[in-house]
Amino acid sequence: MLVPALAQPAKRPAITGLAHIALQVKDIEQSRVFYKDFLGFTEPFDLTNADGSLALTFIKVNDRQYIELFPERAPATDRLHHISIETTDAEALRKYLALRGVPVPERVPKGRSGNSNFNVKDPDGHTVEIVQYEPDGWSMREKGRHLGEKRVSTRMLHFGILVYSTEASMKFYRDILGFEETWRGSRDGKTLDWVNLRVPDGMDYLELMLYKDLPPPDRRGVQHHICLEVGDMDMAVAALSERKVYTRPMEIRTGTNRRRQCNLYDPDGTRVELMELRTVDGVPVPSATAPPPRP
Repeated sequence: MLVPALAQPAKRPAITGLAHIALQVKDIEQSRVFYKDFLGFTEPFDLTNADGSLALTFIKVNDRQYIELFPERAPATDRLHHISIETTDAEALRKYLALRGVPVPERVPKGRSGNSNFNVKDPDGHTVEIVQYEPDGWSMREKGRHLGEKRVSTRMLHFGILVYSTEASMKFYRDILGFEETWRGSRDGKTLDWVNLRVPDGMDYLELMLYKDLPPPDRRGVQHHICLEVGDMDMAVAALSERKVYTRPMEIRTGTNRRRQCNLYDPDGTRVELMELRTVDGVPVPSATAPPPRP
C-alpha cells in the first residue's frame, strides 16, 4: 500500500559546507590588518547602516567561505556572533527543521547580499544561519574574484564552538541536521574535550568544544575559533613571518590529533588555528573513549 505523500517524512536537503563564521570586533581597522594584510584574504564587499556606518564586512576565504566582521555593540561580549552552514535549498530545510520541532521563521527571506537565509538557535544559544547561495547573489556574482594571491589558506576546515550539554548538541547537529561524527579527542584520557561533526554532504566540520562550566562571554575567544587548512606548516609560518605584521610568537606544535598546528590570535583574542590535514606519521589517531564533562 502506498503511503500518501503528505504522510511521508520530509527529506532533508543537502547541507554542503560551512559558509561563514561571524565575529564581533572592537576595532575594525585592526581586524582588517590581521585578516587582510597578515593572513592575505580580501574584502570584496560590505554592508552599511542607515547612517552610513559599517554594519558588517566580508572577508573572503574562497568562493563559498567567508569571515564576517561586525563592529561590536558592547565591550566584554562573546566574540562569536554566529556561524553559517550552506544548503542547496533553504526553504526545504526550513520546513524540514520545523517538522522536527526546531523554531524557524515563517519564511526564508533574501538578505541584502542577495542570498536566501534564515536563523535558528542551537542548544547552547549559538545562532546558526542557514544560507543558500543564489545565482544573482553577491557571492556568486563575485565567483572567481577577490581570491588573494597571498592567502595563507584556501579553506576553512572547521569552526570550534563551545558546548555545555553534549547530548543536546549531538541531538541537534547529528540527529536533526545529519552531521556525521568523525572523531573524539581528550587531552588527558579521562575527560572528553572535543567531538568533530562533519557536514552531511561535504568535508567541512564543526568541532564541539565540551565544557563542564562555560567560561564568561569575554573569555571565549580562544575556545570559539576558526581552523584554516594549510598544506605545509613550515612554509605557511615562514610566509606569515615575512609580512612583519604579527608580533606574537608563532609556534608549530603537534596536537592531540597528531596534526601539526599553529595558533594565531586576532586583535580581539579570537583564535585562528592553522592545521595540516595529515598526521605527522600518516597514521590516524583513534577516537577517545573518555566520558564528556557533562551529559
